[in-house]
This record gives sequence, structure tokens and C-alpha cells, in this order.
Amino acid sequence: MAERHPSRTLLLVPAPDAEDGLDARLAIRCFPISDRAICGEVIELTLRGNRVEAPASIVLPLLVSDLPVFCRWRGEPPFGTGRFDQLVDIVDRLIVDSSEWEELQYGELAELFSHVAVSDIAWARTDDWRRELAACWPGIREQEIRIRGPQAEAALLRGWLNARLDRAVRAVEPAAALAVRLGGEELPAPKVEPATPSDLLSEQLDHFSRDPIYEAAVLAAAGA
Repeated sequence: MAERHPSRTLLLVPAPDAEDGLDARLAIRCFPISDRAICGEVIELTLRGNRVEAPASIVLPLLVSDLPVFCRWRGEPPFGTGRFDQLVDIVDRLIVDSSEWEELQYGELAELFSHVAVSDIAWARTDDWRRELAACWPGIREQEIRIRGPQAEAALLRGWLNARLDRAVRAVEPAAALAVRLGGEELPAPKVEPATPSDLLSEQLDHFSRDPIYEAAVLAAAGA
């Protein structure tokens, strides 16, 4: 995130098979900007043994009061477990990347919407395609739509279309990159430089409220 978000960053590293205990490393990263510098704290915590089961009790004393709290969960969340629910209860926004999941558990993710604001980096990757397809309104309402792409991005794009058009769109086909056929014709890919992972994460840290359009797309994807 570099200088874009001065913050206190806590990195939780689980080590459930190790002897019970807690290891900590602290670093301060500074980035010069003109005649000043922006600094941020990075605290890396290794949770050993049973400490893995109580992450919130370790995190809470280290939070900065009156500042929003974001949780970037790497990989597939262990939905329904105590350690995951604890962290969801203390954060303002949960950030996932469902392209990191082996199974798209959108139904389980949707159950969190009433408890915490949720972002999905896989959803952010569909932004350019959503803009392209929105520009095809209103003709797109009646046209056949076929979507190819990576599992998560394609499922979310299809879910978005299902929700916005209020009709079923064809099941997606696997492919390395997103592609869309509209009315039998292949649409040109958006001519936009792909955002880096850091840019995608940084963008999520600028949002504080729930996203009803994203939530509707997830619910549609879960019911597909």
C-alpha cells in the first residue's frame, strides 16, 4: 500500500502446530514525499498453538481508536468457525479475493452482509467489463449473453447481469481471461491497463459503506 494509506498494519500468521505462544515483529516503513514523509507501522504476529483460536483478543488492544478497521483475508475464509467470526465482529470491512478459493462459497459470504461490509477483489476485476456492458443498455436486455473467464470473475459478472437484467444468463465457460459474446458477436475487451493487486486492495480501503450492487451479484451467483 506504500504511501497511499498510512496505517497500522497487523499481519496474523497462524502456526497451529507449534507450541502455544505469540511471536511479534515490528517495523516502521516511511515513504518520502517532497519535503516530508508518510510512515506506517507493520506488526507481524505469529499465533502459535491455541493462540490461533483467539485472534480477536490479540488484535483488539493493538487497534487505533476511532480509525476504521479492515481485514484482508487471504485464501478461502473458514466460514462458521470461531476464529473467523471473532475477526468479522471487530472489523468495519472484510476484504476477500474469491479467485483464491477452491470453491465459490458465495452463499456463506452473503450471510455476512448484515454483519459487516464486504469487498471482493475478484469483483473489482470485473469493473471494466461492467462498464462496457452497461454501455450496451437497453439492447442488452433481450440479447443472448455468453460469458467466459476465470471461475470467480465470470461467476460474479454473470451474477451481476442476472440481478440487473432480472433474467437468467447462460452458465459461464472456463477461460484464462474474461470475454463476453453479446447477440452472437464477441465484444472487444476493454482497453484499460489491468490494475495491480496493490492498486485493487488500496481502492477497497477507500470504501466504508456496503455495496448493494455487489451484494445483489453475490446473491445471484450463490443461487445460480
